[in-house]
Amino acid sequence: MTKKVGDVIHYYDKIGVAIIRLAEPVSCGDKIKFLRGGEDLFDQKIDSIQVEHQNVDTAKKGEEIGVKVAEKVKEGAEVFLAE
Repeated sequence: MTKKVGDVIHYYDKIGVAIIRLAEPVSCGDKIKFLRGGEDLFDQKIDSIQVEHQNVDTAKKGEEIGVKVAEKVKEGAEVFLAE
């Protein structure tokens, strides 16, 4: 099983950005997987991370980050590192 890195706490529909509260650090280039209710939603690579509207390469455990996502994702979706 892949490692859970966080949860989606908000989704900005107009700009296609998910706000993720991190349980583990993530970096640009990491491949992540979104799951909701045990159902696979989609995988994608992290192209950019924002913390407090600043672009960063790596975000730490406990931070809330903004990540541009390829598809709509609902609050409560779980985020895992993809293999």
